[in-house]
Amino acid sequence: MAEFTMELNEDQRGVRDWIHGFAAEVMRPAAAEWDEREEFPWPVVQEAARIGLYSLDFYAQQFFDPTGLGIPMAMEELFWGDAGLGLAITGTGLAAIGVLTNGTEEQIGTWLPQMYGDANDVKVAAFCSSEPDAGSDVSAMRTRAVYDEAKDEWVLNGTKTWATNGGIANVHVVVAVVEPGLGARGHASFIVPPGTKGLSQGQKFKKHGIRASHTAEVVLEDVRLPGHCLLGGKAKLDERLARARERAGSGGARTHNAAMATFEASRPTVGAQAVGIARAAYEVALDYAQTRVQFGRPVIDNQGVAFQLADMRTRIDAARLLVWRASWMATAGKPFTSAEGSMSKLFAGETAKAVTAQAMQILGGNGYTREYPVERMHRDAAIYTIFEGTSEIQRLVIARTISDVPIR
Repeated sequence: MAEFTMELNEDQRGVRDWIHGFAAEVMRPAAAEWDEREEFPWPVVQEAARIGLYSLDFYAQQFFDPTGLGIPMAMEELFWGDAGLGLAITGTGLAAIGVLTNGTEEQIGTWLPQMYGDANDVKVAAFCSSEPDAGSDVSAMRTRAVYDEAKDEWVLNGTKTWATNGGIANVHVVVAVVEPGLGARGHASFIVPPGTKGLSQGQKFKKHGIRASHTAEVVLEDVRLPGHCLLGGKAKLDERLARARERAGSGGARTHNAAMATFEASRPTVGAQAVGIARAAYEVALDYAQTRVQFGRPVIDNQGVAFQLADMRTRIDAARLLVWRASWMATAGKPFTSAEGSMSKLFAGETAKAVTAQAMQILGGNGYTREYPVERMHRDAAIYTIFEGTSEIQRLVIARTISDVPIR
């Protein structure tokens, strides 16, 4: 187990600088165009694949970094480049985490390569959990998966919403209800292979921010899946459901939930993305304050502006430390006894929202225009207090964890 450190080693610094170069030279020049177009930026993802940045091998190397800092370091640099393009490049990762968290070794080996494709034939994947009436309240999920024992097939029906890469993905990972009486305990995750009949894209959402990232509904109509598409397998599911029934009857502890396991594993990663956005906005504001002259002197000479920048930098560094701590703990196998994963996502998301707003204020009227990137960064940051667990849900998770009380 690697000791916790705040110093990147030589290899990590090399990877960071390589990603930073891609973000500066490829992502930033393209960011405004794809934000305006509101289309998936296939050419940018293709370029990331060409240099090995968008690949299963790259993310595996970072995921297995013994310090735990590989993934958050990579996320921060990419989202420093641009959040919409960053999500287009990294959005497949949530589906990949879903398979890694819940799948067998055979399923991991089979499906993860198909999620990314290769440099000549780029693919993406989608994780489908939220529904029109079930966002934060996963127990309200209605998408059903019914087992056809005679054919060893699962039949899925329902509608998913807010799915990153939904409908354009090569592989979809879908969370569905297998035993309604157990609420959130009765969920399971399924692989929907490419070309499966009955899956279609519904509404594509026109969003406030992260516009280069494709977000849409996914409609499932009598989607029939072979038994081996159940992540973890039938025997493991039956065992888990039996435990859930027993605990439900005795009022015991909660059991594993497929969607929540995926989100808990990804929260520090999302926090790192928010840190990247905040850092980018802070750097623009700092440069502007140092070069913008008003009343015969740079505006940073004014205490009101300088103190804002001091607060911005302090929050960014604090957010990064929370993200790094949670990432290191997860890699080291240390339990989140105080909901450290949720802490990192909560504070980093709130930081991105606050820092980008402060950056707009420092730039004044210029910050409100699309001539400067902080307007886009502010729009992009807004989602980080909403998706993959709202700030309110993160606070609920933290409060329940530190109090051991089922706070509602």
